Amino acid sequence: MVFVFLVFLFTHLFSQQTVTGRIVDNDGINLSGVIIINMATDHKTYSNAEGAFSIEASQNDELRFVKEDFGRVSTRVLTDGNNPPLLVSLIPIPKEIEEVQIVKKLTGDLSKDSRIVAKVDKGEIVQQAVGLPQPIGKMREKPAEVKSVLLPMLLGSLNVQGVYDLISGKARKQKRQYKYDDLQEHISWIKNRVDEDYFTQAGIPAERISEFIEFSFLVKPQVRTYVKAKNLSGVLLRLEETIPLYVDRLKHSGKSE
Repeated sequence: MVFVFLVFLFTHLFSQQTVTGRIVDNDGINLSGVIIINMATDHKTYSNAEGAFSIEASQNDELRFVKEDFGRVSTRVLTDGNNPPLLVSLIPIPKEIEEVQIVKKLTGDLSKDSRIVAKVDKGEIVQQAVGLPQPIGKMREKPAEVKSVLLPMLLGSLNVQGVYDLISGKARKQKRQYKYDDLQEHISWIKNRVDEDYFTQAGIPAERISEFIEFSFLVKPQVRTYVKAKNLSGVLLRLEETIPLYVDRLKHSGKSE
């Protein structure tokens, strides 16, 4: 049984080849962050900053290219035994551009900021009601899980990519990277909505604002919960509690130096 499994595994692996290519838009500009999916194996990868990608595939496998706000493209690879680099062009999906209102950055005054947030939230509700539905979640390759790999094996189905991801440590690296990306996204969400003066006037140096926000996430996890809920007034209320703690740490660290 084990011998048959190993024969199947090595036959499948060595029948694959690496398909490479570059992805551009209709103006020839490189597109990063495009998801490339091998529909036969469910293996996924992303294009880099230069639009380049590489992915394992077997003869006649279908590759699908997906990016938000662009039309999907699919192509068959290795159909004639050759493996030339692909040049894939994605066409933007036309969208009607509505009038844009510029909202000033928040000042830190909770009563004023709460009213501004309420207006923004109502606008988003209207947009969802009259526009196209927004994508739910993030377009990410799901890291392999031990349960999702071992259970199918017990039932006679082999997830080759999942086994490789677990053994090579790729799944673990993906989880760490996603955790870091989410942290930076949540920090940016606050910085983009709260004026820098709000922090500096409280005694937080401009170059340490990101560090303070991350500190607040650790000391008061509710801050991040409010960020996920896009509740800025709740975020500001919790930041008011963590600012004195962080400023006090700065003072003590300065004395120790």
